[in-house]
Amino acid sequence: MGAEQKNEAFKLENLFNVKGKVALITGGGSGIGLMATQALAVNGAKVYITGRTKEKLTRVAELYGKNIPGEIIPVAADITSKAEIQKLVDEVSARESKLDILINNAGISGETQDTDAQGAEPLSAALFRDEKATFEQWESLYRTNVAQLFFTTTAFLPLLQKASEAQRGWSATVINISSISGLVKNAQHHFPYNASKAAAVHLTKMLAQEVASSGLRIRVNNIAPGVFPSEMTAGGSDDAQKSSLEKDKYEGKVPAARPGKDEDMANAVLFATTNQYVNGQTIVVDGGYLLAAGTL
Repeated sequence: MGAEQKNEAFKLENLFNVKGKVALITGGGSGIGLMATQALAVNGAKVYITGRTKEKLTRVAELYGKNIPGEIIPVAADITSKAEIQKLVDEVSARESKLDILINNAGISGETQDTDAQGAEPLSAALFRDEKATFEQWESLYRTNVAQLFFTTTAFLPLLQKASEAQRGWSATVINISSISGLVKNAQHHFPYNASKAAAVHLTKMLAQEVASSGLRIRVNNIAPGVFPSEMTAGGSDDAQKSSLEKDKYEGKVPAARPGKDEDMANAVLFATTNQYVNGQTIVVDGGYLLAAGTL
């Protein structure tokens, strides 16, 4: 191979090539899921997006699926149910011979608590006697933020392995969207959410280890975002399924002095998807938040 041919491999369209790849993104109708959807579909991938609300998914396909090299295909499903996950596997399998990319993005945040109370009695009252603090709340968060990552990933392993076998030099990839909330040492006013995200980070490592030790060529990584505009952080979205955050609120709190942009997340998704040498890792995209907050 000559020098000119070797140079070809370093072109952006080859380094981050997702043309013709088949992807599935949970929670792809807004926020980070939509950012990932656009990153892949605009660059030539066929992207199935799933969530509970078919109307939201259909709107994303209509708005962002026009005049692009790839496709956006809505498929409604509740991925907190094993039966629904199996239906999703069956539907994708009926349409596709393989799945190159699985992005487990769906998640919920839950209620916040007053963690600033001083003294044993006030802190106990805020954390234990709070009527919103229940076992059911913890279970709900773990069901969506942790258990569904496990069940969705393991359900799609056969289709993911087929993608690795179909193309030399390509290993199918699973990307779990966790959070820097699973890496910081404080509760940020929501113990259950942060604990669930820490569990998601560790689950990613365990899945990566067990999948690799089983002889499968499937990479499992997680992206831990800082503050990005989403329905979870902004409280809603506009007619284009996009959310916004005020930049001024983050000056002095994040070294980048702003929340994350869509393009920041898109770049991370393309990297995690295409870099064949990254496995079992946490890719932090936070504008330097952890530098200020400190980690575990």
